Amino acid sequence: MPRPPTLRPMSEAITADGIRKRYGDVQAVDGVSLSVATGEFYGLLGPNGAGKTTTLEILEGIREADEGRVELLGLSPWPRNPKLLPRIGVQFQASAFFNKLSARETIRTFASFYGIGPKAADTMLERVGLTESANVLTDKMSGGQAQRLSIACALVHDPELVFLDEPTTGLDPQARRNLWDLLRDINAEGRTVVLTTHYLDEAEVLCDRVSVMDHGRVLKTGAPAALVREIDDTVRVRIESGLLTADRARDLLAAAGAEHANLEDDGVTLALSTTDPGPVLAVLAEQNALRGLEVRGATLEDVFLQLTGREYRA
Repeated sequence: MPRPPTLRPMSEAITADGIRKRYGDVQAVDGVSLSVATGEFYGLLGPNGAGKTTTLEILEGIREADEGRVELLGLSPWPRNPKLLPRIGVQFQASAFFNKLSARETIRTFASFYGIGPKAADTMLERVGLTESANVLTDKMSGGQAQRLSIACALVHDPELVFLDEPTTGLDPQARRNLWDLLRDINAEGRTVVLTTHYLDEAEVLCDRVSVMDHGRVLKTGAPAALVREIDDTVRVRIESGLLTADRARDLLAAAGAEHANLEDDGVTLALSTTDPGPVLAVLAEQNALRGLEVRGATLEDVFLQLTGREYRA
């Protein structure tokens, strides 16, 4: 289910104003402005090459912006600010661990960078569900285990603000759902979480607000449910193909006063789009054509595709 609205303090954990970054002829980030409230779960969405990771790196203080202003917890993150480092946690899109260290040795190593003792490090390992894998070498860990270890390393020093760059990419559905539970818990403890993801269902479930980016710009920002309501009120009705021909369905719908429903039949599914689903469902029920019935409104994926287009990008 989509995440319900939550109450939070009004202070801002992150403020970015007009940030830009160019690599040669490529304008990777082009005037991005955004703000993230303290305690918020905030998502950055966009196709490949949209500028999400570069934006995140600028916010984290890992990369310098060519233009613009960034404030992180009231401080400038660039040049690298030692006062900020204990207050933020970063999980990168791809993490590199020492191959010959176990999960326990790895988390203890990261903890030592912040003056955190081994007992607290072991507690964090337990927190992310890796106690039974504590002695597994990092190069022998599954994708889900490695992602959990990466998040544990980002959290071991108890940061106020956590950045997660595509944390569930490549995970199987069960591992993704388990990781969602962990991320909800992290945020419920009062931490501000900033997430980039390609999974629209993930953003819809986890995030209080999202910004959709493309070509280095923020196209739209808002709560997922609010963005969905903005695009249309069309309902999609699907049934198994072959129960009704498209022509027959069109005639029946016209007779029922629902002639404006759009029909598509791909040989597997007969799909009808309408702003008035009542007559459509009544016609299907009268014709005993409800096998495989699926009824849904617009989703965050529809918002994403409307804003960024449908063309494939490698």
